[in-house]
Amino acid sequence: MKKNIIIIPAYNEEKSIGKIVKECLKYGEVLVVDDGSTDNTSKIAKKYGAKVIKHEKNKGKGAALKTGIKAALKEKYDTLIFLDADGQHDPKFIPYFLDKKADMVIGSRFLHGIEEMPLQRRLSNMITTKIINLITKYNLTDSQCGFRAIKAKNAEIFLSIPYNDYIFESAAIIKAAEHGLKVEEVPITCKYQGRKSYIKLRDIVKFIIFLIKTLGGKLCQKKAL
Repeated sequence: MKKNIIIIPAYNEEKSIGKIVKECLKYGEVLVVDDGSTDNTSKIAKKYGAKVIKHEKNKGKGAALKTGIKAALKEKYDTLIFLDADGQHDPKFIPYFLDKKADMVIGSRFLHGIEEMPLQRRLSNMITTKIINLITKYNLTDSQCGFRAIKAKNAEIFLSIPYNDYIFESAAIIKAAEHGLKVEEVPITCKYQGRKSYIKLRDIVKFIIFLIKTLGGKLCQKKAL
């Protein structure tokens, strides 16, 4: 029987983490990586049956994901599933990810209707995904969704990604392409529930620079060949 682990990076999500853990336990073991929360996220996650690793301070989503991957690699899992702790990702879609044979599976909100996605996020996602596709030669519709699965046998390659913030997730797709991994998408829906995403201007600039540098590097390599 295949062994799966659901890794949930969390930061001050005491209101939603209990329900998320409870639902995820239907599909495998659950590891919550508490990224320096100041509320009861860790306590509640443990109460509902999750394993918990807590960062002493907030390090960023990418750092939390890498902590989860490192912990998972110490055990013999077949698949690592990642989803957010705020309730946007419904664990009922986990079987969709497990049914796929690809090395990496990404949830796509664009394959299942995007009516609830805020317009600003929708537009930025579409632009970013086009750039990611140019870099990787994949044909993705949603490069920014954090609801994902990877085969454990490939997980170690993602630990070398130098980014500890949300750029990690885009960098992971590029890393998968560099290693020739097969990447597929599954349709999902998200629950936004009026929550707004607050991203600092400097982080947006940093992300744009990352994409431009990566794309520029790929183009230079192509010209050199």
